[in-house]
Amino acid sequence: MTTTSEPRVIEPLAGPLDGSCHVPGDKSISHRAILFSAMAEGTSRLLGVLDSSDVRASIEAVQKLGAKVSLEKQPDGSLAGGVEGWGEAGPTQPDTPIYCANSGTTARLLMGVLAPWDISVRIEGDESLSKRPMRRITAPLMKMGVEFDPAGAETLPITEHGCKNLKAITYNSPMASAQLKTAVLLAGVYADGVTELNEPSVSRNHTELMLPEYGVETTAGERTARVVGPAKMHSAEIQVPGDPSSAAFITCAALLKPGSAVQIENVSLNTARTGFLITLEKMGADVTTRRTGSSGKEPYGIISACHTGRLHGCEIPGHKIASLVDEVPVLSLVAAHAQGLTVFRNVEELRAKESDRLDAIVTGLAQLGVDAWTEGDDLFIEGQPDLKVPEGLVFDSRGDHRLAMTWSLVGLTGNVPVKVTNFDSVDVSYPDFLRDMEELVR
Repeated sequence: MTTTSEPRVIEPLAGPLDGSCHVPGDKSISHRAILFSAMAEGTSRLLGVLDSSDVRASIEAVQKLGAKVSLEKQPDGSLAGGVEGWGEAGPTQPDTPIYCANSGTTARLLMGVLAPWDISVRIEGDESLSKRPMRRITAPLMKMGVEFDPAGAETLPITEHGCKNLKAITYNSPMASAQLKTAVLLAGVYADGVTELNEPSVSRNHTELMLPEYGVETTAGERTARVVGPAKMHSAEIQVPGDPSSAAFITCAALLKPGSAVQIENVSLNTARTGFLITLEKMGADVTTRRTGSSGKEPYGIISACHTGRLHGCEIPGHKIASLVDEVPVLSLVAAHAQGLTVFRNVEELRAKESDRLDAIVTGLAQLGVDAWTEGDDLFIEGQPDLKVPEGLVFDSRGDHRLAMTWSLVGLTGNVPVKVTNFDSVDVSYPDFLRDMEELVR
């Protein structure tokens, strides 16, 4: 995501974080609620949908394809209302390309949505998204009968030609990717037979948990997911819980800011998303969770976090990375304050995010005087428990929302201000991040 704003000055918080708060709706679940509702017959009712630039890209995409979306802004900043899907009639042929902006989830999941229909759609993205890998999605869909132009394209823009007679497949994915898995499963909803996807390690399972709400039975194992098609999708009622990836920033801020104690309520506690909490516990952090309910099959509850004076490094094995991949930047900042070495194994996927987050982490921590380096696909960080932030630092967010929030924590939890370039990229997932942080100061 590219922006043109001046660097944002991030001042230290006036005091410790204290009290309870909510975070915006989960981005992954919001995308799926919009897309699945558009595919379904009838009008679905959605609550708690994240209002962000990424989710807006999915809303605009399904509108161009014929879905009727009537979501309105709520007092808490979320979106709620109805989505009338195209159902068995299928999406309409758009007369212009579908622009996915910076949203990789929109682009990749949309490929699965479009797969079973006899239409041709050009999918485009912004400069950042146009560099991100798409071959991982097109390869299995081509095995099912979908055609892409140019054939074998690695990146956007790309034109997808759907196939009315999709073939069910068993696909052994070379990587753990919820976006890849979802695209294949959505195509499999309309294929004749069992579509199965096997992964090398566990990825997010929001799709497997949500599809039954729309009338599609799924089978979900630890590293296997399947659907039986063709199946009919009907409307559903979905309440989106808070986003644990957004909650991670408040959690880590509380750990680093002396005197802090916070509770983040109504957050998704899906085990495929809470790997960052397990990592923080391994580092000695004072964090706990308590389940308070569920939305469909999605559990939610409270995350509690208190300032922890002494943290220690740990090793995060490769098979756990998928459950915390979006939180690696902020976990790296916590690791920079911990005693000893922290190692993240097999984090090569960070190179293919909105920016090269692996390079950004090493560069940003070097500005703090912290030794961080890569060896192959592993990230190493040698922490400094008494880390002092130098004055006058300017961090480059690279237009990446996760990096913008990570580097802002240096200023918020420290004793000197810092500057963060393109801070407005936080609009992708957490537009009111700074306001929420400031409101937690007692």
